[in-house]
Amino acid sequence: MLAAERYDRIIELVNIKGSIRVSELSEHCRVTEETIRRDLDRLEQAGQLRRSHGGAVSVKEVQPEIPYRIRETSQALEKKRIAEAALALIEAGDRILLDASTTAGYMAVNMPDMPLTILTNSIQVATELSTREQIEVISTGGHLASRSLSFVGPLAERSLETYHVDKLFLSCKGVHLESGTISETNELQARLKQKMVGIADQVILLADSSKFGIRAFARVTGLEAVHTIITDQPCSEEQSFLYSTYHLKIQTV
Repeated sequence: MLAAERYDRIIELVNIKGSIRVSELSEHCRVTEETIRRDLDRLEQAGQLRRSHGGAVSVKEVQPEIPYRIRETSQALEKKRIAEAALALIEAGDRILLDASTTAGYMAVNMPDMPLTILTNSIQVATELSTREQIEVISTGGHLASRSLSFVGPLAERSLETYHVDKLFLSCKGVHLESGTISETNELQARLKQKMVGIADQVILLADSSKFGIRAFARVTGLEAVHTIITDQPCSEEQSFLYSTYHLKIQTV
């Protein structure tokens, strides 16, 4: 394969997948990983893609995060109901991880003051829980993403590696049953949530009906990593079959 053909193939694969690793490109193009890294450097300089840790991401599909204050009012009733159902799963003594979603924010507002340890990357959640006397709140720290009022980036990711939690309450941009994936708006959020999934005994996905059928830019994880989905969306027979395929518990509010 000529270099020009290889460049075209790399761009095509990155745009189709959204993000791809060097090792995968090396197999596709049948060249060394070092060659692929040089190719990615050239293509990034040409504005055709963006380098990431261990690979590359597309520059065509990146969507800006919707500001927290706008997300807070979208599907608000459904999110509050989902948050209420999620709170019922919390027991005294739990070690909990809450992401920076607006649904987690609603959970924080109504969180009972009982012995809990809560780890979060959300400024909103940490601020809300600061008045609870019995709740120990730990923030990940990291790079401040102002639109989502959350901490992301390498420092936040390394912080998560220090901990282990009983329950993770996680939201996302998209839930796609056919492909069996949950996804996020951008790579930084997706990478952080991948770390969250990796340190939790139970992964509880909080997803209102607007999230289903969506495949956002950056993959977070497969549905096989999720234990329970709390949603306002009634289950069809086909969906019930897919949920059972992934050994998922579905809770409709």
